Amino acid sequence: MTRPVFADLAGQERVIDTLTAEVDRGNPTHAWLVTGPPGSGRTTAARAFAAALQCTQTPAGCGECANCKMVMNSEHPDVSFVSTDKFEYQIADVRHLITRAQESAGTGRWRIIIIEDADRMSERSTNVLLKAIEEPPAKMIWILSAPSPADVLVTIRSRCRAVNLSVPSTQDVADLLVRRDGLEPDQAMFAARVSQSHIGVARLLARDEQARIQREKVVTLPLRTTTLPQAMAAAAEISKLASERAENITGTDLQNKIAQLRHANGLGPEETIPPGLRGQFKALEDDAKRFARRAAFDALDRTLTDLTTFFRDVLSIQLKTGTELINEHLREKLERFAAEQSCEKSLAQLDAINETRGRLAANVNQLMALEALMTRLLPQPGRR
Repeated sequence: MTRPVFADLAGQERVIDTLTAEVDRGNPTHAWLVTGPPGSGRTTAARAFAAALQCTQTPAGCGECANCKMVMNSEHPDVSFVSTDKFEYQIADVRHLITRAQESAGTGRWRIIIIEDADRMSERSTNVLLKAIEEPPAKMIWILSAPSPADVLVTIRSRCRAVNLSVPSTQDVADLLVRRDGLEPDQAMFAARVSQSHIGVARLLARDEQARIQREKVVTLPLRTTTLPQAMAAAAEISKLASERAENITGTDLQNKIAQLRHANGLGPEETIPPGLRGQFKALEDDAKRFARRAAFDALDRTLTDLTTFFRDVLSIQLKTGTELINEHLREKLERFAAEQSCEKSLAQLDAINETRGRLAANVNQLMALEALMTRLLPQPGRR
């Protein structure tokens, strides 16, 4: 029977067995690298493992004791969750982590630092972390997460024990949504399928009608984009949507942080900022701009991932694979589209989307990259 803290790891029985065995052994490896594609539960696995290590019950991982609850709520004083709002971790961030790692555990059995998105560390930042992982203090455990082992420098991954998560099945994700979130089975299955088993996205789509509407607009773009002017308009629409999402997130976050900083320094909402504090407020604004760039990139990448599902389904129909379509609710329209172009064209369209994702990650001009993409996604000449 799965211990409660691991209950949200859908379809990851092998990983759960590995982590629980390590907890029961009582002397876990000092450094771990948890990898898996988006939505596989990397962060959930790291958090559950930390909770089980700090658990005071037998068997460990009860989910009910004070330590388990504090870890799962990100409130345990000896478990630090580290992430970045920037494109990559800065050397100063990593040095701060190393200093934190030297602190002794207070109430828990271990001092644990969980680094999310370790793939966002530059080579210089990773090299700063290397020494701390090689020679950790007693009772110190590092848990790094990344999409794949190849995303982390070999010097780091060779010093970590690897835990590789797989993409859970659609049924596993649907069962989790029914059990944990109380969704109806049909609703949960739809969300699990269109999210491609990404648990977080599935939950969002199941709960948020606006998110479902936005996804539907993206997925059906190829059906509504048949001319060059329409392609240019579609590119501008995608770019604007991503920017608005990022601005909404960063704007609210920045205002909250400014309000907290004003309160901490005894300043009223409209009071002039003293010269000695202007540097702190300027740093907040600079961080918000970096976060906005990352948020816009993440929103765009998710949009292009959704767009990929359209052409993946088209190709599946053309090749008569017999597999369930991601966008099963659009089957009739997908079949008509598939009949009007060649398999080679569908493959080229999938390649175009993947190439654009790579270019955006390399920080090319966003609008120009999207315009080039939408041009390549236009229907095959003479076939529509």
